[in-house]
Amino acid sequence: MRVLVCDDHVVFAESLAHLLGALGPEVVAITFHPNQAIPVLRREQVDVCLLDVLYGAENVLDRLPDIRAAAPATRIVLLGARLDDQTVAAARAAGVRGVADKRQPVSEIVSVLDRAHRGELVLPPDVLTRQILYPTNGSASNDAQRLARFLTPRECEVLAALVSGRDTTRLAHDLGITANTARCHIQAVLMKLGAHSRLEAATTAVRYGMVDPQTGKWLLPVL
Repeated sequence: MRVLVCDDHVVFAESLAHLLGALGPEVVAITFHPNQAIPVLRREQVDVCLLDVLYGAENVLDRLPDIRAAAPATRIVLLGARLDDQTVAAARAAGVRGVADKRQPVSEIVSVLDRAHRGELVLPPDVLTRQILYPTNGSASNDAQRLARFLTPRECEVLAALVSGRDTTRLAHDLGITANTARCHIQAVLMKLGAHSRLEAATTAVRYGMVDPQTGKWLLPVL
């Protein structure tokens, strides 16, 4: 995974890049302003661009169209602390694929980058739940579709299995995966639904018409 780091705090940016490199990602370049990042994105193959939100009085949201145009295939992850829901919503609308918190351990930031690289939408669990269930411009009838958008096809299968009451061993066997992989998928489903238990996740799936409680069949289109 080739990563571009862009943050206006030089020491922080260089330290973060060093730690990222030690954990696996290849840091293509370190830049300190979006104006420096754009030519790099045009010139280099970058899988994920990690962007700070604020550059002095400037907000990177205003530059996202230019950044996306420079490298349409590059996944964008924002880096900030205590981002409000309005900022996250605007970032999502602009095509951002993830949000990482500067207060997170670097290993968790790498996890965000990796998941965004794989095509997931990675938001803090509390923000994700509010944005799915309480959008500013939606209606209650679309709740199931909004929830389903955040699940991968495999996670849809896992959620359906949870509704059917299958334990981890049976779920792993039925899906042809290891128990450890099954546990990872289950945890991802719980996080994306804002659920604290498998039962709560299953209840949410049934309540929003995502899974038939009788057959365990997934009822919505898989995106």
